[in-house]
Amino acid sequence: MKALAIELFNQYAFFLVFFHVLGAIVWVGGMIGMRIAVHPGLQHIEDPKRRMARTLEIVRNLFVLVAPFIALILITGLVMGLAVGGSGTPLGVFVHAKEGIWTLMTLNYALMVVRRNRAERLFLSGDLAGAKAQMAPIPNLMLPINIFLGILALALGITLRGF
Repeated sequence: MKALAIELFNQYAFFLVFFHVLGAIVWVGGMIGMRIAVHPGLQHIEDPKRRMARTLEIVRNLFVLVAPFIALILITGLVMGLAVGGSGTPLGVFVHAKEGIWTLMTLNYALMVVRRNRAERLFLSGDLAGAKAQMAPIPNLMLPINIFLGILALALGITLRGF
């Protein structure tokens, strides 16, 4: 497996790095845009039912958009990680740190998807308060955690490229 990763990296390093960074831009940038631009704008919708309906729709669209980019980051990251460093190499610590960060981010993303889907079911059944309770941690806790972790992973990636 390592030999294949090295061969892929030697032949396609530009594309692996490009698509890895593109995935990070879409995922982390999407979360930043959602938290800083979209979420505050949604708060200006006075009707709580309309606000929740729009929030659920926009969050679903973001989650659908970023899902393939998360897979792209995983695939390109695994190839690059295997090719440039594993346990016992100077780069190994950075590679493992990035793997850990992206894993935490993916788990947090999955929990956000679950909460959003629960919120939609509650909303459709007429339980607006329950839907709001399910959605509340997403912009106030879960997105900020993933934004922080994503920026940290990007910084580690820049460090790796410097070696």
